[in-house]
Amino acid sequence: MLVALTLMASTLAACGGEQEGSGRTTLNWYNFPDDSGALQKAADRCGRASGGRYRISYSKLPRGADGQRQQLVRRLAAQDESIDIMGLDVTWTAEFAEARWIREWTGEAKRRATAGTLRVPLRTATWKNRLYAVPYNTNTQLLWYRKDLVPTPPRTWSEMLDMSRELARQGKPHYVEIQGAQYEGLTVWFNTLVNSAGGAILDPSATAPSLGPPAVRAAALMRDLAGSPAADPSLPNQMEDQNRLAMESGVAAFELNYPFVYPSMKANNPRLFEDFRWAPYPRVDPGRPARPTIGGIDLAVSAHSRHPDLAFEAALCLRNRENQLTAALDGGLPPTLRALYDEPAFEKQYPFSKEVLAALESASVRPATPAYQNVSIVIAHTLSPPSAIKPESSVAAIRNQIDDALRSEGVIP
Repeated sequence: MLVALTLMASTLAACGGEQEGSGRTTLNWYNFPDDSGALQKAADRCGRASGGRYRISYSKLPRGADGQRQQLVRRLAAQDESIDIMGLDVTWTAEFAEARWIREWTGEAKRRATAGTLRVPLRTATWKNRLYAVPYNTNTQLLWYRKDLVPTPPRTWSEMLDMSRELARQGKPHYVEIQGAQYEGLTVWFNTLVNSAGGAILDPSATAPSLGPPAVRAAALMRDLAGSPAADPSLPNQMEDQNRLAMESGVAAFELNYPFVYPSMKANNPRLFEDFRWAPYPRVDPGRPARPTIGGIDLAVSAHSRHPDLAFEAALCLRNRENQLTAALDGGLPPTLRALYDEPAFEKQYPFSKEVLAALESASVRPATPAYQNVSIVIAHTLSPPSAIKPESSVAAIRNQIDDALRSEGVIP
């Protein structure tokens, strides 16, 4: 009898969301692994602010985005009730909503989720005009450059490549560091250029590819960089961190990357940091603003949660003003609340906050479709390595394979 009671107690303790002896409900929050402590602080704060009604248990997902998605997909497909709140990559909303794994935000919860939130990040949390998540943080790329080499930053891709060629002629550092490896970063580069040229990868209904002249122009720009002195020899293998390291080593003049490179340069190469500057992402056309692709995490409530009302309330708390500011200052994650860009503490730590805000307000999002993983793989595979791109035929191949993926034909696992 004692053994049976012990087993029963163990089973109940292992069940997510069970009420503790204090009467508090435990809400399980699954999100990316945060080393700064900002997410744990948010969980603790919200638990205290609930007045004893709930506590939040923050569980870390795997480091890589693919591992995070795989874990969530397997558990949600199995109707795992132990997940209450989850952090979704901005590309997963359509897939999870279409599979009915996450709950729609409606009524007062939706009003609070959208109030004061930047417009473009909200698009990443929306599927078929319905809100399925609340933006927790966001991210976007800027152009980072060395002022000792380039007194005035380029406004367009054409100007940047010309500057790189001239620096190379003078025997000075001249590489343009960007993500050229066969992975999501290559898809992001292409998506940014397509949107900056006035196009899109999918049509507005996300039912067919929409790859026309802007896509061909984007592919041509990628090929032109890869075949010019601007290309780092390791371009086909480079991701964000390799770009950062190359810039810090002094071999590059330009870098297209996220704001994490700023504190890294300050810590790792103080001498170069004195000349490390930022500017808006280069334009494709002089008269059309660039539309860099945003990243970030959105918070969603599981369709299988046994405490959905508390989970919605807790998700709103986790991304409130105080917690987003902590995530920005401690974790380096740009906020999704517009008012925080006028916060003195944020402006001090992010001297480039105005440029980040401007980029976010004109940003693009990746194609919203349940088949996004397959769409991204098709693009990255076809455009790798960038030096082998044939603009017309490469875009035609992407168009045909995306059409197959959207119709669930030739889907890549």
